[in-house]
Amino acid sequence: MSSKLNAQKYDVIIAGSGLGGLVCAYVLSKNGYRVLVLEKNAQVGGCLQAFRRPGVKFDTGMHYIGSMDEGQILYRFFKYLGLLDSVKLKRLDTSGYDIISIAGKTYRYASGFDNFVESLSKDFPENRADIEEYIDRIKKIADASPLYKLQRINSNVFIEADYIKTSVNDFIASVTENPLLQSVLTGNLPLYAGVKDKTPTYIHALINNFYIQSAWRIVGGSDNIAKSLSQSIKEFGGKILTRAEVTEFVCNDEKVTKVLLKDGREFEAEHFISNIHPQVTMEKVKSKLIRKVYRERIGNIDNTISNFTVFIKFKKNKLKYLNYNFYYYDNPDIWSFVDYDESLFPQNFLYMHQCEDADSEYATSAQIIAYMRFDEVKKWEDTTIENRGADYEAFKQEKAEKLLDKLEKSFPGTREAIDKIYTSSPLTYRDYTATKEGSMYGVLRDKNFPMQTLVSQRTKIPNLLLTGQNINSHGILGVTIGAIITCAELLGIEKIVDDINENNQKAE
Repeated sequence: MSSKLNAQKYDVIIAGSGLGGLVCAYVLSKNGYRVLVLEKNAQVGGCLQAFRRPGVKFDTGMHYIGSMDEGQILYRFFKYLGLLDSVKLKRLDTSGYDIISIAGKTYRYASGFDNFVESLSKDFPENRADIEEYIDRIKKIADASPLYKLQRINSNVFIEADYIKTSVNDFIASVTENPLLQSVLTGNLPLYAGVKDKTPTYIHALINNFYIQSAWRIVGGSDNIAKSLSQSIKEFGGKILTRAEVTEFVCNDEKVTKVLLKDGREFEAEHFISNIHPQVTMEKVKSKLIRKVYRERIGNIDNTISNFTVFIKFKKNKLKYLNYNFYYYDNPDIWSFVDYDESLFPQNFLYMHQCEDADSEYATSAQIIAYMRFDEVKKWEDTTIENRGADYEAFKQEKAEKLLDKLEKSFPGTREAIDKIYTSSPLTYRDYTATKEGSMYGVLRDKNFPMQTLVSQRTKIPNLLLTGQNINSHGILGVTIGAIITCAELLGIEKIVDDINENNQKAE
């Protein structure tokens, strides 16, 4: 890469500093590219961001991770990305890292494929063969993806077509006829906000294969991942600017030439990567190089539902730390709750304690997360953070009280241990992560329209690429692999996969 570039011109400009943008910046700067990352907020990280309130820190999006035992897939990525020493982890309860509560009865997801089968077979002894079949099939799906196995390939195909064209509910029904077991096997549905008859099998299979191998909390907050990657990027010669909102990708007749910032600054580069939602990215490209048919396809993709979250600060030494995640459902019809009845809110939620210290006996903080459609907060959509009015605050308080009441039934005594609560809505998520209507996981993949809802890292402009949760898949593993796919457009996929494998072999 040239070292004689103008101070305002770079090899690669990356708009947005979510995990995808930071991984792209790490990989490219490590390989000699002069990289500039532009982040509109004061803090980098996207869904890795954390926020502080007196005496406590809360994660906002990355709550727990999987496959971090030595040799497992995320461990190998962390080793390559220089994260192993800087990001501390706590293993979740191996006898039940996820507890699924349906109509008052609980079921345990145990760590390890054999343990998973043994644990659920205690509740479903007559369906043991079904559970074994389920494990065999999700392993097969993960093994079918070369990038998930870190194998050298000649294309960017990450999964076989059959797993894209079959819905999760049809896949689960093909494994077992037991309707309750079907609900239990899809009990962590909020991890991908699945929609019945739409969400493709690979989304579910890759996520569960990932977590069943091993499951972990990030000690001290997921923002430690963003901080570590940012430090490495700077050490490689990259630059990161916060409070630097990109308003336009400016083009000539052939390609993007520069970005224009909200404050009037301009930066030039040879290549551009957007870690901003594709629909928002297209709004920032005025050029006729993006044709109407492409704009319409991207613009018409549905997005996953958003959420309402209650962040809880506990009184000191009042509540024992829970080393598992708790998924609650009023009844077994768990697919129906993404299209919930507002008058019955909440019918499902995810409850997690945060891990401030690896050896904590007592909980300091927790989160309760429930689905929420954007239309519930739409009347405040033109307001800004902390300026939405008293009626909005009352709306949030009412929702929080309902969630806490429902939580108390599963965990009696929790309410009296609470010191303070804080809340967020789809508007909060929209404004901090720039996703359409605060969508939790970006675009909704639809097995009925696989090509229309699979967003490529390539755009119709040759030097503008996309990255983030809308490319490949969401979650820490999906986004990391998506960033590798994006970087492969400049470096070649074989080069990156070889580097990752060689880096891990040196460690051994």
